[in-house]
Amino acid sequence: MNPRRHTVRLLLATAFATTLSAALSPLHAAPATVPAALAYVPNEGSGSISVIDTTTDAVVAELPGGTKPRGLAVGPDRRWLYVSDQPHSRLQLVDLASRKLGPAIALGESPEGVGISPDGRWVVTAVEGKNEIVVTDTRGNTLAFSIKVQGKNPEHAVFSPDGRLLFVSAEEGEAVDVIDFAARKQVAQVAVGARPRGIGFLPDGKRAYVATENANEVFVIDTAGFAVLARIKAGLRANGIAVHPDGREVYVSNGGDANVSVIDTATDKVVATIPVGQRPWNMALTPDGKKLYVANGRSNNVSVIDTASRTKLRDIPVGKLPWGVVIR
Repeated sequence: MNPRRHTVRLLLATAFATTLSAALSPLHAAPATVPAALAYVPNEGSGSISVIDTTTDAVVAELPGGTKPRGLAVGPDRRWLYVSDQPHSRLQLVDLASRKLGPAIALGESPEGVGISPDGRWVVTAVEGKNEIVVTDTRGNTLAFSIKVQGKNPEHAVFSPDGRLLFVSAEEGEAVDVIDFAARKQVAQVAVGARPRGIGFLPDGKRAYVATENANEVFVIDTAGFAVLARIKAGLRANGIAVHPDGREVYVSNGGDANVSVIDTATDKVVATIPVGQRPWNMALTPDGKKLYVANGRSNNVSVIDTASRTKLRDIPVGKLPWGVVIR
């Protein structure tokens, strides 16, 4: 073979391979960036919702939240934010695209905690004045039905991971009401300490952890037999509960001690205490469980905790009297 002709062929082949690789490279490009998890913080004193980018821990938006926003849930497609507006006895919707108030749904006197089913279809609101749970269907954002509870002044309503049960803390009833959601009725009541507040389930749904503010304890409930398995001494005015995605730790905010207790679920013992701001209230974890966000009502900020080192990373200023955190 003519050496010169062979060289030309090699150059042409190399050029073709390079061109083909460039043409195909978009097919092998890095996947589209997944939207950062956002933390939504209802500020009951300023009537706003602070939005925090959990990657940078910067406040990226301030949304209207009604007169006194408290409980909230984020729709599965992040189109709507569902907020309990206590003075107006309604569930206020916020359009996350336009950052404006949307329609409102009448609920009854003094709506508090808001939860959402694992499949995203149902939003539930604990309505203190009616002693019931009011259910909204997110498919049309319409009122669907309500469920009476035995306890007085329901505070929080939280779904089990499989969506079968709804646990409701009865603020003045010293009990947790258990609702069979498909049957739409209460099937059990579990006695706990005075003034139950936050509720969290382990990922497998076998145990629920309930903070009791006036008893300064966390009650561990067997979700199969509805029996109390353990009572864990927490800090002063224990109220909020957050469960790590791997189920190994449960976090309890202690409103009177300005700290968060860490419970090891293998032993149901407190293994660490982390200082935060004043009157820590409700909390939420990032989906990967690496950071915990704690609303500090009297400090007007949110503390960010590194769960691996169990240390506070920073405080993020938000609106007045932050009530909680939801992350999606």
